[in-house]
Amino acid sequence: MSEITAAKVKELREKTGAGMMDAKKALTEAGGDMEAAMEELRKKGMAKADKKSSRTAAEGLVAVVTDGTKGAVIELNAETDFVSRNEEFQAFVKKVAEKALDVENVEALAASDFGGKSVKDALTDLIAKIGENMALRRSEKLEVSNGAIVSYVHGALAEGLGKIGVLVALESDASADVLEPLGKQVAMHVAAAFPKYLDRNSVDTAEMEKERAFLVEQAMAEGKPQEIAEKMVEGRMRKYFEEICLLDQKSVIDGETKIADVIANAAKEAGSKITLTAFSRFQLGEGIEKEEEDFAAEVAKAANG
Repeated sequence: MSEITAAKVKELREKTGAGMMDAKKALTEAGGDMEAAMEELRKKGMAKADKKSSRTAAEGLVAVVTDGTKGAVIELNAETDFVSRNEEFQAFVKKVAEKALDVENVEALAASDFGGKSVKDALTDLIAKIGENMALRRSEKLEVSNGAIVSYVHGALAEGLGKIGVLVALESDASADVLEPLGKQVAMHVAAAFPKYLDRNSVDTAEMEKERAFLVEQAMAEGKPQEIAEKMVEGRMRKYFEEICLLDQKSVIDGETKIADVIANAAKEAGSKITLTAFSRFQLGEGIEKEEEDFAAEVAKAANG
């Protein structure tokens, strides 16, 4: 058994983020073997994480990162809003978002290298250290062959981190001086207007036909003959597309100009074709059912781990 010195305990703490007593105990149980102690702490961390895995994680952060012609957005959840303000958690989320630039989906992101271990294992360690359930919920990458990926974060807590993160992809030969402000304007609109699709061609066919059938039935229920109802529906479908398709929506900036025209006007002014090819909008916790609990209960829960 090798000697367990203060320097060894300090080294183990720096490598694992474990508390002093946990590090000392792990070294003692491992007979002073650093690698064995690290493995023991990892197992204990996984056990702690497993115990917390059933707790709802609907808070956390959305992160966006861009690098010229590519960008990524991720959502990493935690149990309470307190954690989203934790500097260590924020730094972790930023690093994971940067990793997302080089993978195609959240599964590949979870498996990617994070300082000698996978992102998934690094997250398990963070769960054990901070004491809350966490989950890497989703990620998406956008890329253009020429142009720019522009980001926007609504309610940013730090650079690139907040509750709503948006990416827009602009394919163009225009300069960054043109694309950046245009992209920011469109991204801010996306954050506010929550479009579901890019354009009419992107709309799910089954969803569109269901809406059309509903509108025809509604018009006939108003006493209109089928022929008239069919014609009325064309006008109502235009309104439907304006609600769900980004390029058909009216800009929230002036409430009048369609986003398609905002793009066209910028292209005309720049003397270069600009095409909005894709967008991504992540809103923290959307679709997650969260149990309601009062503020005092939330504080007590966080204090008790």
